[in-house]
Formats: sequence, structure tokens, C-alpha cells
Amino acid sequence: METRDGVFNAVAMSGYSRRLGRLLDAGRFPLVLGGDCSIVLGAALALNRPGRYGLAFLDGHSDFRHLGNSPRVGAAAGEDLALVTGRGQADLTDLDGPAAVCAGRGRGRAWHPRQRWALAELHGLGVPVWEVARLRADGPATATSAALRHLERDGVDGLWLHLDADILDPAVLPAVDSPDPGGLGHDELAAC
Repeated sequence: METRDGVFNAVAMSGYSRRLGRLLDAGRFPLVLGGDCSIVLGAALALNRPGRYGLAFLDGHSDFRHLGNSPRVGAAAGEDLALVTGRGQADLTDLDGPAAVCAGRGRGRAWHPRQRWALAELHGLGVPVWEVARLRADGPATATSAALRHLERDGVDGLWLHLDADILDPAVLPAVDSPDPGGLGHDELAAC
């Protein structure tokens, strides 16, 4: 298994992503359910070929770790947003040409102080981010409308919705790898 910058199982993820892309090429409509955020790579690859697609990224964590902002990488589940925006090892970032992210949302308290760099970097890239406090202040419908306007402004043909269950508060769903308090409730998520 070749890891280059340390991403575990990169060869298998790259192969899976290409297979998912071929399903869309064949006119199929896959519903992708997975237990690891790295599945977004296949969706981004598949949608990058027929047109320009955006990404609405709902996650409890930044998932934006890469060698440019972290001394260590290794699990694509903590790097998937970085990988899909072209930051990371080539066999995962340039499967058939990098995909571009257009909008994202993250949860407030899951952005630990050591992850503030990710938030600042995303803002610097022009990626709108709604932490939970801002989402609640703006209201889920307003935040969703703003994210959709951002995507439409960029002239996308559609979007991929990435939803990690860890965006929910542990009181709602405690069975995730990294539960953090302060997440969304069922009603808040449904309103998005």
C-alpha cells in the first residue's frame, strides 16, 4: 500500500472513486451511503466530469487537514474537504482533474481551537462557512438560501450534499466517532 503523504488506504479509495465515476458515466444514479467521509472523493470525481458541480458540506468537523496546515495526515476522513479541493496527495486529489468546492458548512464547537486555521483558510478561499452559532443566529433557512445563492453565483450545474452524522448533537446521535457537544438538533438539520 502506497501512502505518499500518509493517507491510509489511498489506493483503494482512488479505485473506488473511479468506479463510482463510471456508474454516472453509464447513466446510473447511485445513492452513496458510507461509514467514512472519504466517499465524497468518488462523488466529486463523478460530478466533475459531466459539468461544474458544487459541494454543500455539512459536517461536525473541518475535515480540512492537509500537509500545508498540519504536520501529520493519515486518515482521509479528517482530510476529505482538503482532498476534494486539491490539497493532499496526487493520487487522491487529481483522480481525473481536481474538483472545486463552492460552499460548506461546519459545526461551531467541533472547530476546536487547533482547527481555527481551517476556518481561516476556508474563508480565505472564499468558501462560506456557517458555524452553529451563526447558523442559529441567521436561521437555517437563511443560511441555506445564502449557500444556494453562492453556488448559483458560481454557475454550477447542480450540487452534491455531503452530510456527516457528527453534525448532530450527541444528545441526538451519540454513536459517531467524534461526538462533540453543541451540534444541531433534528429540527435544525431538517430546516437546512
